[in-house]
Amino acid sequence: SESLVVCDVAEDLVEKLRKFRFRKETNNAAIIMKIDKDKQLVVLDEEHEGISPDELKDELPERQPRYPSYAAEKTFIVYSYKYQHDDGRVSYPLCFIFSSPVGCKPEQQMMYAGSKNKLVQTAELTKVFEIRNTEDLTEEWLREKLGFFH
Repeated sequence: SESLVVCDVAEDLVEKLRKFRFRKETNNAAIIMKIDKDKQLVVLDEEHEGISPDELKDELPERQPRYPSYAAEKTFIVYSYKYQHDDGRVSYPLCFIFSSPVGCKPEQQMMYAGSKNKLVQTAELTKVFEIRNTEDLTEEWLREKLGFFH
């Protein structure tokens, strides 16, 4: 049986995630990461400021024609979300979203599964969600998930 490959997190990404955690801006923002297969490293793919969950969904690889060779691409996302509570308070939870669409290559499956926990620990994240279908990434879905923490 294949063993899980645990990829390290690129140094510059570790630093970026640390800064992201303490960012002062009050808009939604996302860091999208992927695994560099050859280097076996989790690396930065894209950064977005002022991006809603629905806009974020459109940035994910499997929705993008620029990745024609991959029907489904896994992605790690750290998302800073402006969460408006029912009582009027506002918080900015940092969410880790693992997009794990059906139909990924087994080798990719193993790399991402093995590296997920390492990345979560490195970025010190507690709100960890997984989606199988990027269509599910909506504001409503995120609010429902965050509702369990608040």
